[in-house]
Amino acid sequence: MKKSTAHLPKRKRDELKYIVKVIREMAPAAEMIILFGSHARGDWVEDEYREGHITYKYISDFDILVITGSKKSAENGPLWNRVFDRVYDPNGTPINIIRHHIEDVNEKIAAHNFFFGDIKKEGILLYNSGNHKLARARKFSPEERRTKAARDFRIWFKMAREFFIDYEHAFKRRSYKKAAFELHQATEHAYHAVQLVFTGYKVKAHDIENLGKTAASFENEFLKIFPRKTKEEDRLFKLLRTAYIEARYDEKYRITRKELDYLAGRVKKLHTLTKKVCKQKIESFTAG
Repeated sequence: MKKSTAHLPKRKRDELKYIVKVIREMAPAAEMIILFGSHARGDWVEDEYREGHITYKYISDFDILVITGSKKSAENGPLWNRVFDRVYDPNGTPINIIRHHIEDVNEKIAAHNFFFGDIKKEGILLYNSGNHKLARARKFSPEERRTKAARDFRIWFKMAREFFIDYEHAFKRRSYKKAAFELHQATEHAYHAVQLVFTGYKVKAHDIENLGKTAASFENEFLKIFPRKTKEEDRLFKLLRTAYIEARYDEKYRITRKELDYLAGRVKKLHTLTKKVCKQKIESFTAG
């Protein structure tokens, strides 16, 4: 594992130092803090471009794995929400923090999980207590990666399509709140399919805004699926984003046939792009 962040601009190095400081102060069970993904590899993106009247902007996240000595600490959602709130800077680099117990990480590495194996190989160790060691990782053949990615895509994209079919049935019955929930799930599962194909890893999350940002880190075209440059576009997206909870449990949640029809059109585009991008990635594992 690497230890230097010298390839990053000073601004980003300073941001990372602050993130590490906050994590160590607020989560004393943190044993290792590792930067992985594009900023560790050196291929991060800060891109902005226009298409028609819409400006699309993408900035690669800091992907950070926190390895804890306590399983309870790794699973303490409220704690990590507070950590995120403190390190979040709307003008800085977006941050994605995942956390796992040391035994969980080593079990996955030993079980030949290439997501964690790649982190060990390509990641940058920002902090190490010295109390633990990571298991030995092995190399994966392109064919092994292709087989796993194809299986993950088949399972998760099929679920995404089935949720969309359930949406259509609820829509026809005029069960609009049920339809909104099914449409949210059709969106969430498509994003999970993308993440699994590209990384072999799936976050335990239902927030389609964050899931969409992760998908966009692999393919910029995902930025265009739910445009949010107008108040109306933002309002419609929030109706879908909140449907996971509110469409089921909040009696005040309302969504109309017209609003659902618009959102379903965007989800269809998401499924088309997901299938295209994932198929290309799967084939790339054995290309050349």
